[in-house]
Amino acid sequence: MFSKKMVMIVGAVALIVVNIIILSVTSARYSSYGSGRVAIFFIAPFQEAIAQSVQFLKNIWGHYFFLVSVAKESDNLKKSLNYALDKNNRYREIEISNLRLRDLLNFRKTMTNQVIVAEVIGQDPSPWFKTIIIDKGKSDGVEKGLPVVAPEGIAGQVIDSTYNYSKVLLIIDDNSAVDALVQRTRDRGLIKGQSGGRCLFKYVLRKHDIKVGDAVISSGLDGVFPKGLRVGYVSGIVKRNSGMFQEIAVTPYIDFDKLEEVLIVLNPPPKHEFVSEQ
Repeated sequence: MFSKKMVMIVGAVALIVVNIIILSVTSARYSSYGSGRVAIFFIAPFQEAIAQSVQFLKNIWGHYFFLVSVAKESDNLKKSLNYALDKNNRYREIEISNLRLRDLLNFRKTMTNQVIVAEVIGQDPSPWFKTIIIDKGKSDGVEKGLPVVAPEGIAGQVIDSTYNYSKVLLIIDDNSAVDALVQRTRDRGLIKGQSGGRCLFKYVLRKHDIKVGDAVISSGLDGVFPKGLRVGYVSGIVKRNSGMFQEIAVTPYIDFDKLEEVLIVLNPPPKHEFVSEQ
């Protein structure tokens, strides 16, 4: 089967050839002035039709090449745009990462303990366990029981460690516990994980004047977390008519859904400090 382009070309060539043959025949046959006028009268419309057809075909051909050129140019522009968007996105991600690392390094300077930076590479998808996986393990000096922190506050505690990786139990897990105190009043209690990404501040006596918005920090008396690290802020208080303790809800300063880098404290307070405080 012939393509449309080939048919158009063959048609144009055929029309031109027929036009040339007719002109040659009429030129030889009609030499007188009057006969030439008659020939022109009959041949002119045919020539005009041929000329218009040829011009029409030329226009179509020119538009075809123009559209092909525009299509190629459009494809090239789209590729360039996608490349520029991808490059800009990578630069933006690097910029955001640098800002996070700068905050992490600034926070690291404020700590007297020896720490190392780790990246969060995994998160437990189960709704019952709030744990993360980090890219540091025993080869980096990370052991079970070490505290894990971030610039915003306490993140959790290492509960398992392999040669290159470790698992961290977050403070919002039900099995987590942090000895803490209210920064304003110095009243002590125990931070326990709760569903919904919050914590409970337990064993705080009803007589203590705790207020919504109060900052809660680590007490340093559990032998795990250094003293003075931020935990969260009081977001709700319930004082029942009976009972010794208040029910205090604490919202962590860390947004655990967006946690990407952490610091592992390699030399936390010795366990015997906790014993001596009792």
